[in-house]
Amino acid sequence: MLVLAIDTSTPAVTAGLVALDGDALESRGDRVTVDPRAHGELITPHALEAVKAGGVTLRDLDAIVCGVGPGPFTGLRAGMATAASLAHALGIPAYPVCSLDAIAADVAPGEAPFLVLTDARRREVYWAAYAADGSRTDGPHVERPADLETTIKVAAGDGALLYADTLGVQPIEPRFPSPLGLVKAADFGQEPAPLTPLYLRRPDAVEPAVRKKVTTP
Repeated sequence: MLVLAIDTSTPAVTAGLVALDGDALESRGDRVTVDPRAHGELITPHALEAVKAGGVTLRDLDAIVCGVGPGPFTGLRAGMATAASLAHALGIPAYPVCSLDAIAADVAPGEAPFLVLTDARRREVYWAAYAADGSRTDGPHVERPADLETTIKVAAGDGALLYADTLGVQPIEPRFPSPLGLVKAADFGQEPAPLTPLYLRRPDAVEPAVRKKVTTP
């Protein structure tokens, strides 16, 4: 089974081709650029380059996995629109994945619970808590780091690096979702749910207010 994995929920613009054979996963090619302003510009070229690097064409794909956040409105929209368009054109399923779960799927196995935090801007983080086996136990949420009350001492994600001192946590890898992590977090055993974004808050852009009428005296 060949899966194209896409994520634009963080500053990393991520696309990768993953071969899935039972429980075995193999990365066949990936393209990642960390640039929070280039989601719309890079995600489609990255997806095409990742497929080409794997020595196949889009027609060889069996499924698409897409990170649906939480993340900023503009970034998420770019990745999800790309995933939805490709899935529709190719007639294959697109599986939504919580991007925090994808990061958690790449955390090295251990004996302690951990957090995953990503930068939500506005001095906030998107976060979720996980058991040692990687199963999510809380979240996702959006919150100011100073308001996040937790006894967990290790955290993955770029938000952990940014606010390690405030949170009192030890940052661990990874920082961003990877193609392998996205595929690990997907549930291929059932029909995919709709690609619904996890914004967790209203977008920054708002409709302009009604202009006041200007009358001539």
